[in-house]
Amino acid sequence: MHLPELGSPLKEEHIKFLEAFAKSCRQSIVRMVTNAQSGHPGGSLSSLDYLAMIYAMRICLTNERVIVSHGHISPAVYSVLAELNVIPKEDVIQNFRKPVDLYEGHVNRKIQGVHFGTGPLAVGGSVASGCALADKLSDNSELTFLLMGDGENQEGQAYEMMNFANKYKLSNLVLFIDYNEVQLTDSLEEIMPLNIAGHYKASGWDVIELDGHDFQAMWAAIAESQKSENPTLLLGKTVMGKGVSFMEETGKAKQSDWHGKAPKPDVADAALVDIELSEDEMQTLLTGLVDLPKNIKTNEDADMDLNKVVQAGEPVLYDLDTFTDCRSAYGDALLDLANNNPHVVALTADVAGSVKTTGVKNNIPERHIECGIAEQHMVSVSGGLSIQGYVPFCSTFGAFMSSRAKDQARVNDLNECNVKMVATHCGLSVGEDGPTHQAIDDISSFSGFFHTRVLEPADPNQCDRMIRFVAQEYGNFYVRMGRSKLPIISKTDGSAPYYDKDYAFEAGKADVLREGSRGTIIAAGPMVIRAIEAAEKLGGDIEVIAVSSFIPFDAATIVESVKKTGRLVTVHDHNVDTGLAHYVRRAMEEAGLSVPAKHLGVDHYQLSGTADELYKLAGLAVEDISESLHSLL
Repeated sequence: MHLPELGSPLKEEHIKFLEAFAKSCRQSIVRMVTNAQSGHPGGSLSSLDYLAMIYAMRICLTNERVIVSHGHISPAVYSVLAELNVIPKEDVIQNFRKPVDLYEGHVNRKIQGVHFGTGPLAVGGSVASGCALADKLSDNSELTFLLMGDGENQEGQAYEMMNFANKYKLSNLVLFIDYNEVQLTDSLEEIMPLNIAGHYKASGWDVIELDGHDFQAMWAAIAESQKSENPTLLLGKTVMGKGVSFMEETGKAKQSDWHGKAPKPDVADAALVDIELSEDEMQTLLTGLVDLPKNIKTNEDADMDLNKVVQAGEPVLYDLDTFTDCRSAYGDALLDLANNNPHVVALTADVAGSVKTTGVKNNIPERHIECGIAEQHMVSVSGGLSIQGYVPFCSTFGAFMSSRAKDQARVNDLNECNVKMVATHCGLSVGEDGPTHQAIDDISSFSGFFHTRVLEPADPNQCDRMIRFVAQEYGNFYVRMGRSKLPIISKTDGSAPYYDKDYAFEAGKADVLREGSRGTIIAAGPMVIRAIEAAEKLGGDIEVIAVSSFIPFDAATIVESVKKTGRLVTVHDHNVDTGLAHYVRRAMEEAGLSVPAKHLGVDHYQLSGTADELYKLAGLAVEDISESLHSLL
């Protein structure tokens, strides 16, 4: 059996093979969810025919990306990969949704043939658009295949994606929506009626409505999609539970009985008899499988280098007369990185001037990705770009990155992506914009992640080195910084910048900026320069430590200092209970160390005002720091 060329109709041998292939997959799906007594058979069965066709007729040859945004149809994905011998069939059937193997209830990127792990709905759509954009930037002619559920398009992120794909003319993005008109608890019409075709057409997409169980029609539609400059939606009319009689009956009635429910073993056994392959079908299947290419690879075996070497460039040294903000230092470093590395890209959400990505925008416009007011989409697009070998820096205000886009950042974390989230306007430093824009809880938004490091620079020189470090290190990062300008931190004698040309940023290392024995002030971000001034106000001999890395955290340096000085003050432009003080308290507790201490931070929402005015009202002014330590001396 020779695979068909895109643009040529499927032959009878292809149709017969796909019918047998899909039938065998349906058996696997029923066995999988029955054995687990858990899972989503209904949507898996309605999506299966399209999945079977693209994997068997194309993906096994091209290894193009398939992003399944409604990740709960994992039984369909796993059954197709098992039928193609990419993963062991009996293992996935026996271990589906069990902690003994990788076959999770939602698709898992660690499984061969799965390009991205999804679950929260609509995230996968944005990831796929990032993959498609990566191919456009690289002049790669491959397609990205995206699958979504119909109810999933109730999510706002779906609309962010459809506008973005139209703006960047992602004609290489082919979306199939499983239009079975049933969602988790009821019919689409009852829960939230949607004009899916109308919405996509209004957003500039080409829309092809078809039978989602007709192999010939679906294959022809993919070919048709490549005749346009626009992204294409294949709106596939399907039946939930297709191919299993008792499930199909409720699916046709638009009932959600089998959306997320597994059949009992006796019911499943009867269904398996109904979909048992005949001898002819089995022979057709086995003969066709022998002829299929075996090119499905992902993760470490994929034909792409996710660890491209990043040239750090020449660090910028801001002299002691400079008075600027960390966000400007970030923008300068980012432009230098982009000039030296064609796979470094900048993304923002209508705040380029505020987050200082305008250097890239003005000088390398093709690598400045404007997402519009769509922070959630921006973070997920960055995930898609990163799995294609790009190094995406996505930037917005801290309040939006850490709240609106937290779910998307979490999915990137689960997928162990390489996304650099750089947030400006953090803390009370944002000033007059008021409490809705004052990110004072953003560190805690990411502190529960396992594959995202959290950093905060103390001055523009450290910020420059930090950004270059982040670019070179594979993995997700969240870098927070304020809006206001800062003096350059000097060495103890005031002769030169502390973070000089010889300084190299190291994650998980705190810096002892001033040595002393009478007490310790530990500070982060814009509070560092104020801590130094407070130490001077107290007459010196006060140890001042700058913490620029929260995850990982340098507990050893903190404990050593406090053991020596016996007194402690922490100060941070963040919620006092979840920021710097929290990490220091934990370090002290784990070391069994107790000393007189005061912890300064934000303990309630502030109003509008300049940064200095708000710091004074919050008890974070230089005088507050010095008085706090003085009371302990």
